[in-house]
Amino acid sequence: MPKVLISDKMDPRAAAIFRERGVEVDVITGQTPEELAAMIGAYDGLAIRSSTKVTKAILDAATNLKVIGRAGIGVDNVDIPAASAQGVIVMNTPFGNSITTAEHAIAMMFALARQIPEANAQTQQGLWPKNGFMGVEVTGKVLGLIGAGNIGSIVASRALGLKMKVVAFDPFLTPERAVEMGVEKADLDTLLAKADFITLHTPLTDQTRNILSKENLAKTKKGVRIVNCARGGLIDEAALKDALDSGHVAGAALDVFQTEPAKESPLFGTPNFICTPHLGASTDEAQVNVALQVAEQLSDYLLDGGITNALNVPSLSAEEAPKLKPYMALAEKLGSLIGQLEGDAITGVAVEVEGHAAELNQKPITAAVLAGLMRVYSDTVNMVNAPFLAKERGLDVREVRHDREGDYQTLVRVTVSTEAGDKSVAGTLFGHAQPRLVELFGIKVEADLDGHMLYIVNQDAPGFIGRLGSKLGESDVNIGTFHLGRRNQGGEAVLLLSVDGTVTEPLRWAICNLAGVKQVKLLRFA
Repeated sequence: MPKVLISDKMDPRAAAIFRERGVEVDVITGQTPEELAAMIGAYDGLAIRSSTKVTKAILDAATNLKVIGRAGIGVDNVDIPAASAQGVIVMNTPFGNSITTAEHAIAMMFALARQIPEANAQTQQGLWPKNGFMGVEVTGKVLGLIGAGNIGSIVASRALGLKMKVVAFDPFLTPERAVEMGVEKADLDTLLAKADFITLHTPLTDQTRNILSKENLAKTKKGVRIVNCARGGLIDEAALKDALDSGHVAGAALDVFQTEPAKESPLFGTPNFICTPHLGASTDEAQVNVALQVAEQLSDYLLDGGITNALNVPSLSAEEAPKLKPYMALAEKLGSLIGQLEGDAITGVAVEVEGHAAELNQKPITAAVLAGLMRVYSDTVNMVNAPFLAKERGLDVREVRHDREGDYQTLVRVTVSTEAGDKSVAGTLFGHAQPRLVELFGIKVEADLDGHMLYIVNQDAPGFIGRLGSKLGESDVNIGTFHLGRRNQGGEAVLLLSVDGTVTEPLRWAICNLAGVKQVKLLRFA
């Protein structure tokens, strides 16, 4: 039975879901890093919110860990490269608090437009400042949306309901999607020049860090009001203070800061600035949603292989997983075969699918190929870290999907680039379930890839098989299966045979010295 640790405070219904699904769960919160490192080795899954910091040191101690689930969007508290290197899937729940965060952005926009926090404070002081505050309407104003993904699109929908005009900047926003959302797609400079209000809804990356820099703030329309409920670091906070002080920016509302907890900031005390302590996801509904989602996602993966909202591996739904499982098994064996045969000579990999395989999600098939291929370099490789290991080695990976009918109902072909040229292997599924090799370096050969095998290249000639059988028999090595193929009569032939005993190095050399033998390799398949 899989075992999961919930290490941060979470709605108790999350633990109940794990138990209902058949996953053992412990709820232990408030541990020090040392305490977490001491216990994490016993768990297959880890469910967290923002308090637990999953560092490389924690991951090094997590010898059985397979998946981390973050109840929420941000995963700044997880060392994703270290998790990927160790083959640990990292998931988040990007949709559970989307409405809550979007509503907070709208609330902050209204608070800026009508100066509600300042008016509230002075009223409660008994000042009754009725003539001291002059707000602005949002109706008819232009909202500049930086980031038009899940949360951004909800904000756009709410803004359109308020009769605002929405201009969106997002490199991934297609013209068709912009029309569907009812927004104007624009470049960043156009948005900055047109917007009366700007809201940010983008992750913090090298491309988005300080996207509202001093230079970009200077490009904004005078009197603009800015809202950030996304990530700290998207705005140059010192430059924003200067823009508020000068009056170029009429108001700013931040729910997030570059450094959190934000115990001090140059913005604190600045007129027309309001802030909240990262409350974007802080509603009862959102906290329940993300807790339930993370429990379902971790259970799906640990029990059925389904991968949802993963940040370091292709997603694979619980419905897809059973269908893809035999194809992934075939792909991994093909990758393992060509990796063991070509090893360090490989500079690039192409994964081609046709027939039934071409109708499926190809990303997991490619990841399975790489997992088999990269196993010659690391004994801890899996589908999660294989693409990263391939990238580290500088391998160029391509995917090709063929819409054509071939000799087989399904076919997966793996071609590697080497200094000696391209070499490929291909396989199919027998009975839609059993992986079978059907082509090896251009030679037709049908073979199961299983257990310990001998790969032999020899000159096709009478008597060779008998001599090989005698040599193996003399060493008390039994032949399990025997698969032979050749280019043409008397030409080059390949032989794949599984053996029950151990093929020692002296025996391998003895086979190498048989007449007509060109190459002998020992192969191993899971």
